[in-house]
Amino acid sequence: MKTQNPKTIAILGGTGKEGKGLAYRWALAGHSIIIGSRTVEKASTAAEEVLTLIGKPSPVRGMENPQAAREADIVVLTVPFSAHKDMLEFIKADVQGKIFVDVTVPLVPPKVTKVQMPAEGSAAQQAQSILGENVRVVAAFQNISYENLLSGEEVDCDVLVTGSDKDARAEVLALVGDTGLFGLDAGPIENSVVVEGLTSILIGINKQFGVHASGIRITGISR
Repeated sequence: MKTQNPKTIAILGGTGKEGKGLAYRWALAGHSIIIGSRTVEKASTAAEEVLTLIGKPSPVRGMENPQAAREADIVVLTVPFSAHKDMLEFIKADVQGKIFVDVTVPLVPPKVTKVQMPAEGSAAQQAQSILGENVRVVAAFQNISYENLLSGEEVDCDVLVTGSDKDARAEVLALVGDTGLFGLDAGPIENSVVVEGLTSILIGINKQFGVHASGIRITGISR
């Protein structure tokens, strides 16, 4: 599925599996991808891995996180919650005026099947608090496993998108569509507590059924 509105998307912490899965899907759709990491070497290695998956020339490159954020139209954060606050403070100046897609889930090992939210209410609300009102924070992709993203196949899961700015939510919903997934506008950023919390429940379901990629599907709507 080729995008009608190509963007330059920086995926900070994009050397992890979730980040590479999103990079793979968006690059296939025709977006220009910058994978961000603490070092150029690590970012470039991840970019090469994504290019190998795609199997053809594509605009995927690696940079240090701050530079990646500055050069992007849209910034996506895919880091463990343990690194969330420090990363936000580190790149705050580089994301001003941008749409910021937070994929982080507040998992607190070892009890990752227990919902444990930060004082701000959710990871996305923590991001909005730190980055400030000039950054349009949107939460998305918390309930999609990297296995599904990297499969390259149609995924029987939906993506719930929350954020305080309706236009920003609409842009991210378009990006969801570019991955081949079905996105739904789930309302203001306060609702991200529900979406993020679902991940702990899904991890528990994975353990119960011996699977790795359970997800959610909204029924009763036309598609």
